Amino acid sequence: MRLAAGLVLLVAFSAGPTPVVAEPESPASLPLFSIAKSENKNQVQYVVRIDATCAPAGTAPLSSYWRMLEQGPAQTAPILPREVEAYGLASQVVLARDASGGQARAVLNALPSRPVTIETLRGPDGTCRALATALIAGGPAHLFNVYVRLKWDGVDYVLLQGWSMDGSHVVREKLLR
Repeated sequence: MRLAAGLVLLVAFSAGPTPVVAEPESPASLPLFSIAKSENKNQVQYVVRIDATCAPAGTAPLSSYWRMLEQGPAQTAPILPREVEAYGLASQVVLARDASGGQARAVLNALPSRPVTIETLRGPDGTCRALATALIAGGPAHLFNVYVRLKWDGVDYVLLQGWSMDGSHVVREKLLR
């Protein structure tokens, strides 16, 4: 019995630190945008935690996790410490909160020159909504996807995709590495 308990402790301590992430798309979080890459179908999903007024919750409301689409549509996994440089947040700050929503700003480690502004609000139907806005092709657009084309020795290019501010068309910009 002692040997079994010792093995359990050994396995628990040798597994390494567990990254902290928000629950994927819980009722108190809203999806913002994703990062897809040419290597496989898995995606990193970014979400914002909200409170009862649809405002960003807490001092660090944004988080991310893997959507493991190659394993199944509902499979998720945390971002590992070694992946933070590529998929983590360099910074985030809540800019405003009120009775109908709020605003935050985030900077991705991989795209430090493209801050993302997140607006949360209550829609006309009473549900909470979130929009991520970034500079794409010289103007603001509602970011929905970042696609990373990989090559054997790193990144070939990054494609930013978003909806125009009026929602009439998709805006794209290819960033060469």
